[in-house]
Amino acid sequence: MESNINKIVKETIINLNAKNVSATPNEYHKEFCTISKRYNLTIKECEQFKELVSKLSKNEQLEIESKNICTFEDMIPILLNRVSKDNVNTLAELFQKSITPSISIDIDKDLQKFSVKIGNSPALLFEEDIQKEMQKFITKRFEADKQVVKQKTSDIAKLLTLMGQYFNDAIHSSGIGSQEVSNIKSQIQSIDIENNGLKDLSDLQTQLIDAALSIEQEMSTVGEKLTTGKGKVETLENKIKKLEEELDKTRQESIRDHLTGLLTRRAYEDSIKKIENEFMRNNTQYAVVFFDLDHFKNINDTYGHEAGDIILSTFAKILDKNTRDLDIVGRYGGEEFVAIIHFNLKRELLKYLKRIKAIIHENSFIYKNQKIQLTFSAGVAIRNDHNNYESTIQKADILLYDAKASGRDKIIMEDGTTI
Repeated sequence: MESNINKIVKETIINLNAKNVSATPNEYHKEFCTISKRYNLTIKECEQFKELVSKLSKNEQLEIESKNICTFEDMIPILLNRVSKDNVNTLAELFQKSITPSISIDIDKDLQKFSVKIGNSPALLFEEDIQKEMQKFITKRFEADKQVVKQKTSDIAKLLTLMGQYFNDAIHSSGIGSQEVSNIKSQIQSIDIENNGLKDLSDLQTQLIDAALSIEQEMSTVGEKLTTGKGKVETLENKIKKLEEELDKTRQESIRDHLTGLLTRRAYEDSIKKIENEFMRNNTQYAVVFFDLDHFKNINDTYGHEAGDIILSTFAKILDKNTRDLDIVGRYGGEEFVAIIHFNLKRELLKYLKRIKAIIHENSFIYKNQKIQLTFSAGVAIRNDHNNYESTIQKADILLYDAKASGRDKIIMEDGTTI
């Protein structure tokens, strides 16, 4: 075997020279593995590359094959295109929310199991079988929502039909009675009192009694129907009221984050459009404040996700309670929060930021009798210093990153002020 390796080494050098290729470690390894195949030798270093490729995704393997990649160095750009773990976790969380029916339908067991599976292993999102399963749940969610809306609108249609039916009955019944009374009136006017008047009056009395009984029966029937109809109408009114409450609740849930009660990212982005329009019209000054809880993953790993949820919810309540109604605060994603704070003087903005930091510093979060000390980092950008809102929030995000990179537990403002 040693003599064969010497031959491979020699032939590798000759081939590289013939190709006018420098014998760099990468080029040498590539040529060496190619020649070793012709000698039917299994070289450990060459097999390690094959073994690694076999563990990659199908698309990555196809790309490596199409580009004729056979070294670790050439593989690096492909691996760098992979989505980071944090992004995968966020994507998994967003998907779970997107497939959950939005109008008063419980999550079934299959969806519950699937959500747990994705939550435990977010990387499964890239598996073809899992993606097909995801598509089924999305279709199922759409169908479920459509069925609920269809059922609710059916209740409204029943109400309209019922009201129309009883109105028609009332009109019809009163019409018959009126016609009979009108005929009797004509007969009274035509009676000749002098000739057989008494007999005609006696006959007329009988007709009047019969007509009165007929009208009484008809009105009694109509009354019963209207009474029954009233009960059904009240039942349908209650259903409609409940429907309105459910739809209002659904609207609120689409606006408010289910865990923190703050604006969802979508609702926040709708609100910022109005604030930006106000800024363009009246130059109403505001700051974008990007908050991020420090070492939040460690809290989840140490105390569990339930503790993490309690901390997120409590931090959100602190922001909400200490932010004025004219300002807005929302959950941007994960442990990130964003606030839009209007101000005239810088000291007003500083007062708000210092108050939030003081509350967090001076208090501990309690979970199952355990005190958890929390800190946060933040970046603050001023709208007046930028051409548009998009560049303002990007700057706030950069300043937040600077705060984390420089030790966390600090707020960095655009003018260099650090709290």
